[in-house]
Amino acid sequence: MADEKKIIVDEDWKNKAQKEKEISKEEKQPEPHEQQLPPGDFNSLISLLATQAMFAMGFIAMEKDKEPPKDLKLAKFHIDMLEALEEKTKGNLNEQEQKFLTGTLAQLRMGFVEASK
Repeated sequence: MADEKKIIVDEDWKNKAQKEKEISKEEKQPEPHEQQLPPGDFNSLISLLATQAMFAMGFIAMEKDKEPPKDLKLAKFHIDMLEALEEKTKGNLNEQEQKFLTGTLAQLRMGFVEASK
């Protein structure tokens, strides 16, 4: 009987360890909105700026059955930002990126003319 060891489990320690395990598990799981984000690449940057320009031109509504507000100065700013990207990246884009940027700018310019009427 002298060789028998008695194991004492501290319930507070056990509960604390369980809580830490649950917190760790929650931290590892991404939020639902984080799972839906596209990769941060050049095309995503172009899409982001183009979407902002379309919103400012009034082509994207936030509320159903309500006329979206127009801010043509802001729309022009976003288009100008894309033009600056086009100028600064000249010769450094692959064919697909260049086509996407050129096509997006063409569509936004036509949309700007339409929104200005």
